[in-house]
Amino acid sequence: MSKRRIFVLDTNVLMHDPAAIFRFDEHDVHLPMMVLEELDRGKKGMSEAARNARQASRFIDELIQKGGDTLIEEGVQLPGRFHRGEDNEIDAGRLMFDTDTLQTPSVALTEEVPDNSILSTAIHLKVKYSDADVVLVSKDINLRIKARIVGVAAEDYYNDKTLNDVDLLFSGVSELPHDFWDTHSKNMDSWLEEGRTFYKLSGPLVSTWAPGQFVYSDQATAFDATVVSLDDDGATVELVQDYRSEHNNVWGIRARNREQNYVLNLLLNDDIDFVTVLGAAGTGKTLLALAAGLQQTLDDNRFKEIIMTRVTVPLGEDIGFLPGTEEEKMESWMGALMDNLEVLTQSEESGSWGRGATQDLVRSRIKIRSMNFMRGRTFFGRYIIVDEAQNLTAKQMKALITRAGPGTKVVAIGNVAQIDTPYLTETTSGLTYVVNRFKSWPHSGHITLMQGERSRLADYASDAL
Repeated sequence: MSKRRIFVLDTNVLMHDPAAIFRFDEHDVHLPMMVLEELDRGKKGMSEAARNARQASRFIDELIQKGGDTLIEEGVQLPGRFHRGEDNEIDAGRLMFDTDTLQTPSVALTEEVPDNSILSTAIHLKVKYSDADVVLVSKDINLRIKARIVGVAAEDYYNDKTLNDVDLLFSGVSELPHDFWDTHSKNMDSWLEEGRTFYKLSGPLVSTWAPGQFVYSDQATAFDATVVSLDDDGATVELVQDYRSEHNNVWGIRARNREQNYVLNLLLNDDIDFVTVLGAAGTGKTLLALAAGLQQTLDDNRFKEIIMTRVTVPLGEDIGFLPGTEEEKMESWMGALMDNLEVLTQSEESGSWGRGATQDLVRSRIKIRSMNFMRGRTFFGRYIIVDEAQNLTAKQMKALITRAGPGTKVVAIGNVAQIDTPYLTETTSGLTYVVNRFKSWPHSGHITLMQGERSRLADYASDAL
């Protein structure tokens, strides 16, 4: 039988994931009294952390009530059973609390500091349960450092990680090997349908593809296609539209590289409802999303309006209270929108309608909305751009995407290397989460932009700094 394990949870774990107490399978979970105190202090307000604090308290209250006559000293049974081996099924662990007087730690810890109080609890449990492994779980790196210094095992909270390494994240693009056509063209079929060219391919590499993925070859005959569908017989792929030429631009904007061309193909595809675009600063994420939105809203009348939103996390010190309406408050956060609108409305070749459009007229069809007022809403026939999506948690991303009604397209753009939200990392960001979860859905698409197109100064700064 494996050695007993007791996980001591820090407050920030529950305020990040209120269901964390259920994530440790057959192992015991201990909540120090200071954690309950901090949950009580953090429950006020309408922030995501405050909502999570309230939900965590509800979970704890329900478990204690279901425990009935169970002595708190023995711990409250957590729900669930887990298979360990073919014939071995084991109950979930117990939820434990501080029910006895803490022993004085053998190291100097200032008890008035909440983190030190939680650490003192872990030290006490390590002495009390000498036959068990006591592990402190915290999102606070400094508390983990202090824990290891005093001899307590400490870990980050990993359950919310979508991937072990962000380098494993789906890029949306795959280059075909040089011998691809030798091994995959035996039973190839091709046909035209409404001006679009399709191929039916089969072979060993096809099974590794995902719907919406782009495949290309730079051999003698260039080949750029997107995977339309997969079945037991192989994959159906469609040749992509080329938006790199001047005569086939989108609101005066043409793709400057292969990945940008793929992004425009996704944004202008009526069968794609959700698009994610990752890329460093200057790769063209916002400009492409906005150009495609204006094309489909003003020229094609596919959408009623463009809605642009982002989470309001400042890069530096907060500038404080902003007066005005919701839209006026959000304008201070939408510098990227204004910069790109200036480029689009000054373009000399932006289509027959766009050439006569003024910036004021264009902006009349673009609404800026705060994420704080998204709950309960449903958007019909809208083109929604979520800017700086890397600063959203998985829960916030879910709440936002589920606002989409019939005829609505959601475009999430961001750079996971520039996260400003506390406790979010490249592997736990909501943007990483949806890229990984949506990669097998045929009505979604993702592209990671690699090449900067802003200026030679910006490109050099990205590499050198």
